[in-house]
Amino acid sequence: MRTFHHCLLLLALLMPMTPVMADDDPHLWLEDVTGDKALAWVRAQNAVAEKEFAADPRFEPLRRSLLDVLNSRERIPTVSRMGDHYYNFWRDAANPRGLWRRTTLAEYRKPAPAWDVVLDLDALGKAENENWVFKGSDCLRPDTPAQPYRRCMLALSRGGADATVMREFDLIDKAFVKDGFVLPEAKQDINWRDLDTVWVGTDFGPGSMTTSGYPRIVKRWQRGTPLTAATMVYEGQMTDVSVSASSERESGTRRDWIRRGIAFWNSEHFVLVDGKSVKLDIPADANPQPFNDWLLVRTRSPWTVAGTTHPGGALLAIRFDAFLKGARGFDVLYAPTARSSIDEVRQTKSAVLVAELDNVRPRLWEIRHDGKAWNKSRVDLPDAGQLNLGGTYWASDDYFFTRQDFATPTTLSMRRVGARASTALKSLPAFFDATGIVTRQFEATSQDGTRIPYFIALREGTKLDGSHPTLLYGYGGFANSELPWYSGSFGRGWLAPGGVFALANLRGGGEFGPQWHQAAQKENKQRTWDDMAAVAEDMIKRGITSPKHLGIMGGSQGGLLVTATMVQRPDLFGAVVSQVPLIDMLRYHKLLAGASWMAEYGDPDKPEERAYIARYSPYQNVKKDATYPRLFLVTSTRDDRVHPGHARKMATRMQQMGHDVLYFENIEGGHGAAANNEQAARMWAQTFTFLWKELGRR
Repeated sequence: MRTFHHCLLLLALLMPMTPVMADDDPHLWLEDVTGDKALAWVRAQNAVAEKEFAADPRFEPLRRSLLDVLNSRERIPTVSRMGDHYYNFWRDAANPRGLWRRTTLAEYRKPAPAWDVVLDLDALGKAENENWVFKGSDCLRPDTPAQPYRRCMLALSRGGADATVMREFDLIDKAFVKDGFVLPEAKQDINWRDLDTVWVGTDFGPGSMTTSGYPRIVKRWQRGTPLTAATMVYEGQMTDVSVSASSERESGTRRDWIRRGIAFWNSEHFVLVDGKSVKLDIPADANPQPFNDWLLVRTRSPWTVAGTTHPGGALLAIRFDAFLKGARGFDVLYAPTARSSIDEVRQTKSAVLVAELDNVRPRLWEIRHDGKAWNKSRVDLPDAGQLNLGGTYWASDDYFFTRQDFATPTTLSMRRVGARASTALKSLPAFFDATGIVTRQFEATSQDGTRIPYFIALREGTKLDGSHPTLLYGYGGFANSELPWYSGSFGRGWLAPGGVFALANLRGGGEFGPQWHQAAQKENKQRTWDDMAAVAEDMIKRGITSPKHLGIMGGSQGGLLVTATMVQRPDLFGAVVSQVPLIDMLRYHKLLAGASWMAEYGDPDKPEERAYIARYSPYQNVKKDATYPRLFLVTSTRDDRVHPGHARKMATRMQQMGHDVLYFENIEGGHGAAANNEQAARMWAQTFTFLWKELGRR
C-alpha cells in the first residue's frame, strides 16, 4: 500500500507546486467530471484503495456482513398511503435496483405482507438498457377519499444523480401512460394541477435555469400539446435558487401556488386568486403551510405583526381567507424556548402534529381546533432517542411514527389522533449484539463559552482510560438535527467490535431551533468547526478516548466539517473520513448546485465574504509542513449536487505535499455515493476497515 502511495506521490511531485487560488488552480482539470484525464486519475486512485482493502482481512467479511443487513428482508418497509393502498420502495439481493410495490393495511399489519408489484426497476432497466435509480413519485390526489389514485409522475435517475427523467405512470394499469407527460433529463420540478394539466419547471433552453442549476421559470402544460406550447406562469431571476408551482385542495377547493426561492432560506409565496397572483404577506424566511381552511406559518426569525412579536421557531395559525382579506391575528400553536424547538410538523385530517426537541430529546404533540380554540395534548412516549413522523394522510387521522436509538432497533407504531395508546406494528431485528451498550449525553464548552451537547454510545462499565477507538460524527449545517439512530451497518462495523460512537449537536444544525442554525451561518461558520473541536477535546478530557484513537466522519456539509476541523486541529485526531464533501469553498458556488448555498456560507465573489471563507476553506488552508491524520475521501462521479472535484482536488493537493490520503470514487451513486446495496456495503466496509486500521489499539 505504501509503495503505491509513494509512486503516486512521485508522479504528483513532477507537477508544479503553485499556491492554490480560486481563479488560479492547477487542479481545475479534475473538475471535468467525465473527462478522460480526470477519470484516468480516479481509476488510478481507486486501484490503490481497492488493493489496500483487498489485503485487509477485515474488509471482505465485513462487506458480506453489511450486505446481509442491507439486503435483509426483515427491514421495516416504510410506506406512504394513497387511497386504500400503502406504497413502499424496496431493494434486496434479488432486486438491487428495487421494486415499487403496494399492499393494504390489513396485509401490512402482518409479519410478512403480500405485496403487489407496481414497477420493477431491475426489469425496466434491463428492458431499456438504462441504470435507472428510482427517485420518487408525485401522484394526483383524487377529489374525494372514495376515489382511487391513478396517475403519477415518476422520477427516474441515471446512476443516482439529482437530474431525473419524468414519465407519467398509471397505478391501475401498472404501466407508463402512452403519449402521457414525459420530460427529458434535467433538474426539474413537475406537479399536478388536474388530470390534464401540470405545472412544470425544467430546462426549457438557454436562460431557463438559475445559476444554481434549477428551473428559473414555471409553465402550465396541457395534455396533448407539445412542451413548447406550455403557457408561461412565472419567471424568476437568474440569481434565484429555483421557481416552482403546485396545487392543493386542503380547504376542499383547489388553490394554486407559486414559490420563488430567492435564496436557500428566503422565498416569496404567491396564491393565484381569480387568475392573479397574490403575494403572501409573511417574512421571506417563514414557511407557509395550508391546513384545511387555515394558514400555518412557521417562523425562522422574530416577526412583529398586529402588535405582537412572535419568536423565530414559532408555529402560527390563522384562517386562510381572513388572512387574504388583511387579518393578522395569529393563534400560537407552538412557541420555542432557549433549549426547545420544533423538529418536524405533519398534518392529519384534523390535527397538526408537532415533533419537538427538548434539550435534543424528542416529544410529540397533537394539536386540534374544536371550533373555538386550539387544544394541545402531549403523546405519552419516552423522551429519549429519535422520533420520526410518517404515514400521515389527508383523509385520515391515523398516522405512523418510528422510535430508535443507538442500541434499540427501530420500532414502527401506528396511532390515531386522540387515542389513549399507540400500536406497535413492526420492529427491526437486532442486527448486532448491543448487550450493555448505553447512551450518555454530555456537554462540551466551545471557544466562545456556548454549551454544545453530544451523545455517546459505549458499553456500560467502559474504563475511561483514553484507549478506546472512538468515532465522532457531525454535520452542523442547513438546520439539520443529529439524533441517535439505530443502524445495523454502524452496529456491525463499529459498535459491536468495541468502538465508541459519538454524535455532536453542533451550531449550524437545528437542534435548538433557527437561532442555533443562524449562529453558525456565513461569517460565523467558524463556530461549527470550533464546536467540533470542543467536543473532541471534551471526550479526550473525560478519558473516553485519546487523539490517536479518535476519528471524525461526516458527509456533504459534514465532509466540509471534518476536513476543516482536520486542517485547523490535526492534533486532535488519528483518522478522518470525508464523504461527498464540500472542500474548495472559494469555488463551491461555481460548481453544480453550489450557488444555492450562498445563504449558508456566503458569496466568494464578494471581497468581504470571501475573506472569512478563505480563512477556513480546507483546500486553500492545507499546509505542507503540517502533520495530519490519515484522510479517506469518498465521493461519486454521478454526484450532481456536490461536485466530485472537491474531493479530487483535495486528494491531489495533499498528495503533492506528501500527506497520506486514501481516495475512492464510485462511478455511480449520486450524492449518496451508492446506487444500490452492493455499492453501499462496499462503501461502508471500506470506511470501517479504514477506521479500525487507523484507530485500533496500538
